[in-house]
Amino acid sequence: ENLFLSGLTAMEKKLAEYKCNTNEAIQLKLVRFPEDLEDENTTFNPEYSHQVFGDDEVAFGYKGLKILLYYIAGNLSTLFRIEYTSKVNEKFDCVEADDVESKIREIIPPGFCTNTDDFVSLLEKEVNFKPFGMLLHTYSIHNEEAGEDITYQIYKADMTCPGFREYHERLQTFLMWFIETASFIDVDDERWNYFLVFEKYNKDGATLFATVGYMTVYNYYVYPDKTRPRVSQMLILPPFQGEGHGAQLLETVHRYYMSSPTVLDITAEDPSENYVKLRDFVLVKLCQDLLCFSPVKLMQGFSQEMVTEAQQKLKINKQHTRRVYEILRLRATNMGDAEQSRSYRLDVKRRLIGPYKKKQRELAKMRRCLRPEEMTNQLNQIDLNLQREQLEESFQQLVSDYRRVLERLAQA
Repeated sequence: ENLFLSGLTAMEKKLAEYKCNTNEAIQLKLVRFPEDLEDENTTFNPEYSHQVFGDDEVAFGYKGLKILLYYIAGNLSTLFRIEYTSKVNEKFDCVEADDVESKIREIIPPGFCTNTDDFVSLLEKEVNFKPFGMLLHTYSIHNEEAGEDITYQIYKADMTCPGFREYHERLQTFLMWFIETASFIDVDDERWNYFLVFEKYNKDGATLFATVGYMTVYNYYVYPDKTRPRVSQMLILPPFQGEGHGAQLLETVHRYYMSSPTVLDITAEDPSENYVKLRDFVLVKLCQDLLCFSPVKLMQGFSQEMVTEAQQKLKINKQHTRRVYEILRLRATNMGDAEQSRSYRLDVKRRLIGPYKKKQRELAKMRRCLRPEEMTNQLNQIDLNLQREQLEESFQQLVSDYRRVLERLAQA
């Protein structure tokens, strides 16, 4: 029996060496020049791979596994290859390696290259690639490394643009690697709008376009004749993150819908923390010059006037307008002044306590049915102390988020 066990552990040790972390194994690239293929610096990795490889984010059966997914920078033509130094053998090891290839094939559209030569010859045709749809906005950002200003453009596209459907299929595969709960959308539904960011770059004297990121927005119908656009997915590709493209994109999208009389306001589906921070910044930037947000009016508290003006002029909904008000009021408040800071704290906490109070009422109802009176009072007392702590914590967290927004605004 001991022999059997020691054999087992040796086998286990051996098999453990054949496990690879898929976030490290998957190597992504956006390729502009042939030399990018060999350049380690142009490689980036997924943040997530659980949707393709399971919660452990592990592929079994390979040593030194590399899953290469290289994309041509503009039209995203794809090279897909798998490399490894060794692989378990069913005859010899009595176990089978994971079928990595079919897992990747499930999410990338057909028509990819499998060898580098084909990919490089496609790269030469990239000069013909042009952005899809209608140009909405052009901006430039100074790049320290290049020592020059780089120009970016934002386009609005739809499925009627020739080639866009196929391009979008390649583009959306990035969602799997960078959005925790990504899903592909039904592109045959005509109520989707697509907003795309491109960088202009030079190659051998020609101007080419590289994909930077994109946003999908769904136009919900509101009776009788309005729509309520809802931001569904937004992704700035990792090589471009932290440069301000998200803010440019969101502001451009807002401005696009602002010009439409049938749009009520803009919402978002299940927004991430980062998206909320970005939206706070963009909306505060748009709102700060509205008359209803003058310092005098901010000090008088949140008003219907703010809700109406932000919705009519900027297509901002009530909930988001409330946050904008709190951020702008913080800027106008001298937090060193006891009276001003107390007034601010009470104002924000009154909003924060809303959900608690609702929960409290529901609990009280339940307890009336279940328990004698004196117990209820004791429990409520415990709840209140806990609630005060949680409220204070939420408040402090909010204020620090708000300060970051104001710092960014001061630099903008």
